[in-house]
Amino acid sequence: MSLRLALSVVLAGALLSACVVVPVTIASYDPDCQVVTHHMELQAVQVGAISGCSNQGCAALVLAATGVTAVSAIISGSIVVIGNVGYWAERRAGCVAPPTAPPAPLS
Repeated sequence: MSLRLALSVVLAGALLSACVVVPVTIASYDPDCQVVTHHMELQAVQVGAISGCSNQGCAALVLAATGVTAVSAIISGSIVVIGNVGYWAERRAGCVAPPTAPPAPLS
């Protein structure tokens, strides 16, 4: 077995699953602001596996799966950045500041 073929087999084995990256919204309560806050995170999800391929067909499937993963990461990453900016603005607008003590009188 040549080094190139062995490397190809290892690479194909590492990339045999087709994954996509999706944005997920997480909610939590902020007691300081007395508001439910949200933020977005990226999560990788396996949508399928490549099986029963050989030679050039397998290489094409591996490249396609890699491309789908990369494109989904770029698009989902953009959605997360924009969503988190929106959630940050929503939190700032909805945050109820705790009451402040009146200043002490001057004597």
